[in-house]
Amino acid sequence: MLLEVRNIDVFYGSIRALKGVSFNVEKGEIVSIIGANGAGKSTTLRAISGILRATSGSIIYDGHDITHTPPHLIARMGISQVPEGRGIFGNLTVQENLDVALSSVKDKKTAGPNQDKVFSLFPRLKERRRQIAGTLSGGEQQMLAVGRGLMQNNPFMLLDEPSMGLSPVLTEEIFGVIVEINRLGKTVLLVEQNAFKALSIANRGYVLETGSVVLAGTAAELRNNPDVKKAYLGG
Repeated sequence: MLLEVRNIDVFYGSIRALKGVSFNVEKGEIVSIIGANGAGKSTTLRAISGILRATSGSIIYDGHDITHTPPHLIARMGISQVPEGRGIFGNLTVQENLDVALSSVKDKKTAGPNQDKVFSLFPRLKERRRQIAGTLSGGEQQMLAVGRGLMQNNPFMLLDEPSMGLSPVLTEEIFGVIVEINRLGKTVLLVEQNAFKALSIANRGYVLETGSVVLAGTAAELRNNPDVKKAYLGG
């Protein structure tokens, strides 16, 4: 088991955002967490990456308890997060954004091969490497956010709402890249409101509602579940 989340609670002040959330991710999988706005999806990823602290329960990554580990050390242990809203540095160039991602990488010799991989997946970023990131289109900014996560060459990627604000064509492109990233050997935990797309590429999935896991199963089981269809798949 690569990741085990065991019965975690997370609070925002007095508000209990996660209520005993438990799930797991096997090495090599794409696992999707779906749910409505405010269900706790992004909070879950932030707890795993150390940005938020779980007040109870535990998070085990590759056999190590990381529940109280600082974010920069979690990144060095092998977890990259592509945040909701992209989180790029708009005043830096594409190249500078990619270079910033290397700050948590131990072996800087990997920078060249990692960048080659990013530019292979996203040729448009190579064309725009000297462009100020804030002037990129929304789709290109999302590509940069994913590319920045890949620069660390970590085995486990957390992707938070990668299709947010994108056109259907660009959404297809981003999801195609996620599949390719997985084929390259990376394990992916995907948080996504576009439940249909998320379950179309995942091995397994979990449904979050108001901070609790209410359903779990293979992607096919969730796609065919009448409650999931009604609530998240438009039917």
